[in-house]
Amino acid sequence: MPQPEALYVIEDKLLPKVILKGFIIVPSEDLKAVQAELPIHIDNTRKEKGCLIFQVLQDKAQKNRFDVHEEFIDKESFEAHQIRVKNSKWGRVSSNIERHYHVNQIG
Repeated sequence: MPQPEALYVIEDKLLPKVILKGFIIVPSEDLKAVQAELPIHIDNTRKEKGCLIFQVLQDKAQKNRFDVHEEFIDKESFEAHQIRVKNSKWGRVSSNIERHYHVNQIG
């Protein structure tokens, strides 16, 4: 029997997916540092256990806006990501960013 799209099976357990969507606004004085560190942050996040999707795309019309889409296999993976970010260089570089997110857990 097929499983619903938003659920994943690991070791015969159904795990709900966590989805974060939204955008960030980077202050102009932090833009160069954020742009320099962002590729490293993206690469590190995509290597994390439980990361399904991680996209951060700079808006073409508004250079200080970046659209964000994250998906993690479960709440634990998402929370581990949040902890890692707080203790990373990205966490320091992005400390002044305005975050506008919606986080949903499906399943």
